[in-house]
Amino acid sequence: MTRPLILNDDRLFPVEAGVRAVARRLYGLVKDLPIISPHGHTDPEWFATDASFGNATELLLAPDHYLYRMLYSQGIALEELGVPSKDGPSKADPREAWRVFAAHQHLFRGTPSAMWLAHVFSSVFGFEVALEASTADLYYDAINDKLATDVFRPRALFERFNIEALATTESPSDDLVHHRAIRASGWGGRVITAYRPDPVIDAEHEQFPEAMRRFAELSGQDVWSWKGYLAAHRIRRAAFAEMGATSTDHGHPTAATADLSASEAEALFKVIVSGAATPAQAELFRAQMLTEMAAMSLDDGLVMQIHPGSFRNHNARLFASHGRDKGADIPTGTDYVRALKPLLDRFGNETRLSVILFTLDETAYARELAPLAGHYPVLKLGPAWWFHDSPEGMRRFREQTTETAGFYNTVGFNDDTRAFLSIPARHDVARRVDCAFLARLVAEHRMAEDEAAELAVDLAYTLPKRAYKLDRAPASLAQSA
Repeated sequence: MTRPLILNDDRLFPVEAGVRAVARRLYGLVKDLPIISPHGHTDPEWFATDASFGNATELLLAPDHYLYRMLYSQGIALEELGVPSKDGPSKADPREAWRVFAAHQHLFRGTPSAMWLAHVFSSVFGFEVALEASTADLYYDAINDKLATDVFRPRALFERFNIEALATTESPSDDLVHHRAIRASGWGGRVITAYRPDPVIDAEHEQFPEAMRRFAELSGQDVWSWKGYLAAHRIRRAAFAEMGATSTDHGHPTAATADLSASEAEALFKVIVSGAATPAQAELFRAQMLTEMAAMSLDDGLVMQIHPGSFRNHNARLFASHGRDKGADIPTGTDYVRALKPLLDRFGNETRLSVILFTLDETAYARELAPLAGHYPVLKLGPAWWFHDSPEGMRRFREQTTETAGFYNTVGFNDDTRAFLSIPARHDVARRVDCAFLARLVAEHRMAEDEAAELAVDLAYTLPKRAYKLDRAPASLAQSA
């Protein structure tokens, strides 16, 4: 007997009836607001070509490390799940991979993935029975049938999801051909890029040598000289801004920053490009480049995001066979107070620069991040991120940061996802959790309901739009005005 698939209208709302009623009213104000997705990892080629998605496995399972890392933890090989390796596309039969996925749905009970999947299956595809072994083929065939229709093409889904703006993430060695194609197509969807320079900043990145060669080619600069290297960044940042970028993004192992003299920085750079840098020198160069990137953001206006604290590719064997971003990134403890001091000594009081901080170390919320953002004009706090993009993680974030940093030193929500169809689900969860948190403040007489109503709209829509400068006309419109 199959189980029904039910999305309860009161999911994530408080249990107590009076507080739940307030949460319902607040949620009613925000549930249909446009989605601002200012940072993510969807593929711009989807929107450039508007080609139909292939099948259920290729779209929903194989790209989503939230899903296959759980299955891998239970001994299921990535090869069985359709996940590509360094050797190329998976040879697994996509239907069989989907059957494996369906048979293990119990592994996701209580996880954010279970909520996101239920939302996708119910709201996007219209299923009324749950995914399990007995319904695997029903799901697979029905999803594939719908993916073959025009209303399930990427642009149609973008519009159906009410996405007002969506940012992808590319490196300086990307030629942005897909973003140029989107721009040339005349389609009205606002899909922009974000500047992620890690492959040409991190000397320990496996793509560093090839990325540097491509960096030189695209910028036309001698990127092996310090002067040419910095000039290349400015040139590529300008090219990204032309394709709509309003932000940069930096995924460093730590939050370390440095402010070396020009001669010290140049000497360090010579060691970096020589290929002989020690781990300590690579870390110092990453630290210096955060400060250099902040200086460039002060000049060109790009918002700066710092995503530190992940020990990436922790599973050496999996990294060797399948490459990066395969679910083996593990959070680490992260210092912010001392690590950011060099950058803040130079730029902390700038009102024309915006630096958004994220963390995978929740112990830093109340001790470091909220006090820092509650003081320095340059700093804002990004939302609960990655492993903490969950109802409990979002609640902890609000509980530990609000009293010191308030709401307006945060930037609302961003979904940070590769899973395109989960974007509405993730934003819905964030809106519900924030409304539940605000409802509690109203019920405890710590805030009037009209204030909570204004805040709910700000958290869901106004703050991310403002923080990422998406409240300004897109470059293409500004140039034609």
